Amino acid sequence: MLEILRNIVQEVNAAGDLEEALQIIVRRVRAALNTQVCSVYLRDPANGRYVFRATQGLNPELVGVASLAASDGLVGLVAERGEPVNLEEAENHPRFRFMPGIGEEHYHAFLGVPIIHQRGVLGVLVVQQTERRRFDESDEAFLVTLSAQLAGVIAHAQVTGVLVTQSLAGAAPAKVTGVPGAPGVAIGTVVVISPGADLYAVQPRAAQDKRKEVRAFREALQAVQKDIQQVAENLGAELSPEDHALFDVYISILDDSTIGAEVVKLIKAGQWAQGALSQVMIQHIRHFERMEHSYLKERAVDVRDLGTRVLAYLQAANQEPRVYPDQTILVGEELTATSLGEIPREKLVGLISVRGSSNSHVAILARAMGVPTVMGAINLPYAKLQDREVIIDGYNGTVHLNPLPEIKQRFQQVVDEDKALSRDLESLRDEPCVTLDGHRMPLWVNTGLMADVARSLEQGAEGVGLYRTEVPFLLRDRFPSEEEQRQIYREQLEAFAPRSVTMRTLDIGGDKALPYFPIEEENPFLGWRGIRVTLDHPEIFLAQVRAMLKANEGLGNLRIMLPMVCNTAEVDEALELIRRSHSELRQDGLKGELPPIGVMVEVPAAVYQARALARRVDFLSVGSNDLTQYLLAVDRNNARVAHLYHSFHPAVLQALAYVATASQSEGVPIGICGELAGDPGGAVLLLAMGYDVLSMNAISLPRVKKALRNLRRSEARSLLKEVMQLDCALQVNARLEQFLTQHGMEKFIHSPVE
Repeated sequence: MLEILRNIVQEVNAAGDLEEALQIIVRRVRAALNTQVCSVYLRDPANGRYVFRATQGLNPELVGVASLAASDGLVGLVAERGEPVNLEEAENHPRFRFMPGIGEEHYHAFLGVPIIHQRGVLGVLVVQQTERRRFDESDEAFLVTLSAQLAGVIAHAQVTGVLVTQSLAGAAPAKVTGVPGAPGVAIGTVVVISPGADLYAVQPRAAQDKRKEVRAFREALQAVQKDIQQVAENLGAELSPEDHALFDVYISILDDSTIGAEVVKLIKAGQWAQGALSQVMIQHIRHFERMEHSYLKERAVDVRDLGTRVLAYLQAANQEPRVYPDQTILVGEELTATSLGEIPREKLVGLISVRGSSNSHVAILARAMGVPTVMGAINLPYAKLQDREVIIDGYNGTVHLNPLPEIKQRFQQVVDEDKALSRDLESLRDEPCVTLDGHRMPLWVNTGLMADVARSLEQGAEGVGLYRTEVPFLLRDRFPSEEEQRQIYREQLEAFAPRSVTMRTLDIGGDKALPYFPIEEENPFLGWRGIRVTLDHPEIFLAQVRAMLKANEGLGNLRIMLPMVCNTAEVDEALELIRRSHSELRQDGLKGELPPIGVMVEVPAAVYQARALARRVDFLSVGSNDLTQYLLAVDRNNARVAHLYHSFHPAVLQALAYVATASQSEGVPIGICGELAGDPGGAVLLLAMGYDVLSMNAISLPRVKKALRNLRRSEARSLLKEVMQLDCALQVNARLEQFLTQHGMEKFIHSPVE
């Protein structure tokens, strides 16, 4: 059964559209269970009805026509309960509803299972039989397993279908969930940045000059054949005659009389060369993928590789200057800083990346630039979005396709309010962050690029609470030298002088991998990362520390911070190395005292050792992003569980309060440099807890300043007492929104638009 299950899933994944996928499901399931009927009902998001979308065994003429209300019939019962319904005599059940013309009056046995994706019921998978019998447990388990695996595929196909088969004006609305990359809302036109030579990313297009397209294709074909021949010759001495013959097969596949002829035929029919190649190769790939024999199935990889090689030559010969509309939303499978830099800044309003996280280099850059961004939108059929209007909600990490006019109007209102708020907040740039009862709260920024500096200073930043030193490392193809690092660090220190700059030592591992220093682990977040890497490689750590100390000479505004600390031994070892480096540099003539050294509290162990850590260092700083992830066991960059990540979870708030109390008892300053600090509601709670410094993205700074200047510290403390008695994050969030509204700050609230 497992092999059958795997084959069905593979076949459905290879389907060209939703209708084909559904037909594969009903056909293969009926055969697998040896039953007489298999049907799929899908929920219509517009009216909530369950539409009869595919069948094997019932009346095919009613497919797409017949439907049931959400509370109707056995299909409605399965959807309502969210679990299987298995009946020996379906017609005797009180929820049974006869649908005229569908042809199910002869069938008695009924088994229906829900198709659930991200907690929502997409539809119901049904099998039926004439005999009065209950389907056995293995049949039920098979359908449950299958529906669970197919749910994501169907959800993706639905969105794709919305984009492909319908005009934009009449298409159904769809929402794709990712993770917030940079806050804000953007409405604009999509420009797709396709990866080089991706057969699946090629858009259909009419050929302007058929002869030219045919000639270009044949030249690309010959170039690939020549490449393969060259490879075969290079490996001739190392291969057996049987292995060598494989290259002859590859060359023959590309012959003008086989696949080549099919492509030429499509070009002559009016398709451009890249589109024709893509269509033909994908057809052949799917043909091989559907084969039962494992050896033949693997040939799909070879066909894909050959097609990709030909496409690469076509694209190289067909480079056209890219046109960017005024309101451009850049979309790609995995956006890079390079692709971001190619577009004029005045035309860029938003970014969507199918892969990547909020810690990706492009997300960091987007936050610095104030460009609304959604990352990790894994279900987005990005290749089909070119020239379409979409809406990005960077606050909540969603992308809206074909939005209803009223939804678009509500988002436009948010855009207008954000612009008005930004203008209003500009007047606060040079004002200190002081509460109504006179408490001074320093507001610092998180940086990683020189591009951050100007924006940070424009927003009134009073220092840097986190400088991500790994960013310069990410931008190179090798470790930067000590002198290269010194120059980079000096620029940052000079730009902010005399304001403090807190430089975090190299923090790689987890979701931050250097291309030239790969760390492959089954569980990277619990593996070799942060201080663990640099202590295991003291040559890297010492070079970085020396570069920081040299850069600080004559300025004296450096602070050094150690990431991912989980015990005091790591701190003791790091302190010894830092002091040794400083002593050696002093002997060489370096002027300047040892800078303040601090520890990041971002793993649960550090929370409960906060006092012991505080006794050893000059300051503590909470990394609330990672701390929240570790406390809740949630990867916030995983769209499946991102909804469980919440900075206002009672456990997180208790941990933050504990660290603040511990640091205060030891007389050591305590700061925070996670996203919570940049949330106006979060800043209110941190103020009440006694945090000395809040560090955030530059774009968030004016909002936090506005919020804290609008209240008394005593009010914040009263709110904190109340909030700490609540049992769940939703209650905390609701109370914070109420508090902000009472203080005239409802514009800082960004609830999801449905």
